[in-house]
Amino acid sequence: MSNFLKKEGEEAELTTPLHAPIKRRSFFMYAGATAGATALLLSGCDDDDDETPAAGTVSLGSGDIGVLNYAYALEQLEAAFYAQVIATPYASMPADEMTALTAIAKHEAIHRDFFKAAIPAASRIPDLNPDFSSINFASRDSVLGAAKTFEDLGVAAYNGAGRLIQNPTYLLLAGKIVSVEARHAAYIRDLVQPGSFSASDVVDANGLDQALSVAAVLGAAQKYIKETINGDNVGK
Repeated sequence: MSNFLKKEGEEAELTTPLHAPIKRRSFFMYAGATAGATALLLSGCDDDDDETPAAGTVSLGSGDIGVLNYAYALEQLEAAFYAQVIATPYASMPADEMTALTAIAKHEAIHRDFFKAAIPAASRIPDLNPDFSSINFASRDSVLGAAKTFEDLGVAAYNGAGRLIQNPTYLLLAGKIVSVEARHAAYIRDLVQPGSFSASDVVDANGLDQALSVAAVLGAAQKYIKETINGDNVGK
């Protein structure tokens, strides 16, 4: 676990509210304060989708902005989920699991707030409302099963979206984030079933991680989001 996560005053807010921004210094300590990261925060993009979405529908937009909004939507979902896990721990949660899940919660809050800062306000999707009604947060099996779904889906989403990213700076930062998501996925998988961190359902015979299309990812994630997410133009 990164040392900076332990420092008072430099932690992402997890629960009050779920979308509270973190201090910018914390992200750059985490991602590496590169010139490329600075450029990402300062740069704009003209290829956002101007089409007005239907009521209750959130359009992610097009081009690189669409890809960033796609990642932002998934990070919002993960951040909200882990915030709830930490706020209402499942019965008899061991101390080591609380420590690790708290670290993951902070990472996801950092990822969420990074994308919120990076996407121009006029093109950024709104705060989404999660639907966790299918998850029993008092049950370890239910929580870890959902965490496994979210982490595997997140890794596969970044892997699949890489080919859609045109800006090399965005691609670099996505690569840094997906490597952390993969660490989360491996840890959660081993909690669910020891030794399953690189099972054949996520890593193929060539040693390559799973990659999923935008449509496949959103299809799986939609049940956990109240708004309808439209990603038809992501990367186009």
